[in-house]
Amino acid sequence: MVKFRILVLLLMVCVQACNEIESPEPIRPTPSERQLAWHGLEYYAFVHFNMNTFTNMEWGTGGESPQQFNPTELDTRQWAKVVKDAGMKGIILTAKHHDGFCLWPTKTTEHSVKNSPWKEGKGDVLKDLSEACKEYGLKFGVYLSPWDRNHAAYGQLEYIDVFHEQLRELLTNYGEVFEVWFDGANGGSGYYGGANETRKVDNKTYYAWDKTVAIVRELQPNAVIFSDGGPDVRWVGNEQGWAEETNWSIMRRDGMYPGWPRYMELRSGHEDGTHWLPAEADVSMRPGWYYHPAEDHQVKTLPQLLDIYYNSVGRNTSLLLNLPVDKRGLVHEREVEVLMDFRRRLDLEFGTELAQGIKVTATDERGDKAEYKAANVNDGDPETYWATNDGVTRASVILEFDAPTKVNRILLQEYIPLGQRVKNFIVSAEIDGKWHEIDGQTTIGNKRILRFKTVEADKIKVQIMDAKGPIALSNIALYRAPNLLTTPVIKRSREGMVSLTVPDEEVEIYYTLDGREPTTSSKKYKKPFRVSQPTLVKYFAYDAKTNARTEVSMKEYDIAKSNWNIVYTTTGNMFEADKAFDDDPITYWATDEGVSTIQEVIIDLGRIYDLKGFTYWPMQERYPFGIITNFEFYVSPDNRSWKRVVRGKFPNIVNHRVEQKVKFKPSRARYIKLRGIKVAGEDYQTSFAEVGVLTK
Repeated sequence: MVKFRILVLLLMVCVQACNEIESPEPIRPTPSERQLAWHGLEYYAFVHFNMNTFTNMEWGTGGESPQQFNPTELDTRQWAKVVKDAGMKGIILTAKHHDGFCLWPTKTTEHSVKNSPWKEGKGDVLKDLSEACKEYGLKFGVYLSPWDRNHAAYGQLEYIDVFHEQLRELLTNYGEVFEVWFDGANGGSGYYGGANETRKVDNKTYYAWDKTVAIVRELQPNAVIFSDGGPDVRWVGNEQGWAEETNWSIMRRDGMYPGWPRYMELRSGHEDGTHWLPAEADVSMRPGWYYHPAEDHQVKTLPQLLDIYYNSVGRNTSLLLNLPVDKRGLVHEREVEVLMDFRRRLDLEFGTELAQGIKVTATDERGDKAEYKAANVNDGDPETYWATNDGVTRASVILEFDAPTKVNRILLQEYIPLGQRVKNFIVSAEIDGKWHEIDGQTTIGNKRILRFKTVEADKIKVQIMDAKGPIALSNIALYRAPNLLTTPVIKRSREGMVSLTVPDEEVEIYYTLDGREPTTSSKKYKKPFRVSQPTLVKYFAYDAKTNARTEVSMKEYDIAKSNWNIVYTTTGNMFEADKAFDDDPITYWATDEGVSTIQEVIIDLGRIYDLKGFTYWPMQERYPFGIITNFEFYVSPDNRSWKRVVRGKFPNIVNHRVEQKVKFKPSRARYIKLRGIKVAGEDYQTSFAEVGVLTK
């Protein structure tokens, strides 16, 4: 009898063991604990604030004086509050950029805040910011440039000890650090203690990267290390804040290093990667990384930030958004305004989750255990997931609404502790009993977000078409983002065709051409229209669903430039000079470099006009050159007899690069000549983003 009971017991244990379904085997490589914690942050701030802020440069030479660093209102608590209010999770500060100036009173060099007039040399920006981050519940990170254009020993072994000691100071004295950021720019020209020469180094070996990594692991074991080659986080391969649609969190890391030349591969990763090396997308709120007054009108707009978000966070990448703190030591009010709009918009985009708790079914589920059921994708718990059986790499999951529901966003997440698996998927919607494909994409990873035209669906289906192993999805979320109501963007082509655009195709635009205030009874914009004569266009955007509208905006156009032609240029490629009047101030044309005479252009307007003035747009590039500061403007009826109608100066144009309008006594002319009497730069090379005339 005892033997029989023992036999039954053993049989029950055996049956239980046979029915036990284990979790899917990890598809390696998989993330470390520090990398998993980093994945959870997703959106945080870069702050570029250093000597370059005060010299109006992007890359200082290293020969600057510490006396130049003197912010008048430096307030790191303001930075932290802005970042917190914007919904970001942390701040990474440029503790030392390539010019070598240190924002903390380091013992390794005299080129630091300890020799600046700020706080009489007793200040420490790192200390102030680390404390502000603690106060506002933010993570704190540091950027330390390996390259040092100031230090006399750069390029020699002696400097490596300096670099490592600076790293030790940063990781020892300011509390917990969540990320250590190493730039890929290394070696080149510099001050180097007064040598003023070019020094090259081997990026792979010079900095003793094994020892550098060991220092971080010793002092800040929870911090991730960023560089082109990681070892924990990689650059996304551009400075515009986007990843490729296909984006693997893994790469063949061996052989990669800061300054790795095959940067385009960083945008998508390697499907056959050997190490977990997820991407971080860095982008600045302005064209430059540091604050420049000339870029006050070029702060990114809300639609631009939304595109960046969906092309970074929405493509399995974290977003590192740079705030160029100004000379006062504050986040500029233009950035603050846009960032708060962005935060409000993200709250609207993802305000109401539509999928949580609704009925979910799948074509395959791993065993009979609840821990792998399809219902785990919408239970609100990131630690649970839907998994398929071994060998099942193609399966579907369907989310069913109680009633037809409007949807235009879907968020997908894999259970990445087990690795990244999905190689291809399709999203479809069932509408009135028929399935309609919405989108088809490749990778998912930590997070994938798709935007699509609003559909009123009974069901949403996600078909995993191919995966590296059994599927493991932890989250599917659905949203109905409201229409994005922003001021329409207005543009005119050289031929005079005016277009009005808004990000959301469901938003309407109304306009007038006769000076009257537009209403919803005015002409509705449907396609580009012609404006070839002086005209004031007034317009606004309108959301019929909410009756909300933007303020009325206006744009004044003069004659169209369809019949204009270049007649003469002092130097430069005359065949490309029509970029100077293509009605697009983003493009530009320039004369040759190294010229020693005044440069000019002559333009044929096509026929005689009564001219009353001219306009000039300076170059809008990140690194502008040849901007005209002093000018002469001539007119002629026949390209033979010329009359100078105005001579003058564009006030503060280098620091305020907007359209310049100059009036003069009315003159009849067919030909115009603009001369750059003085330009910003070392010679007379002259740039023209846009030239126009005033006839009204």
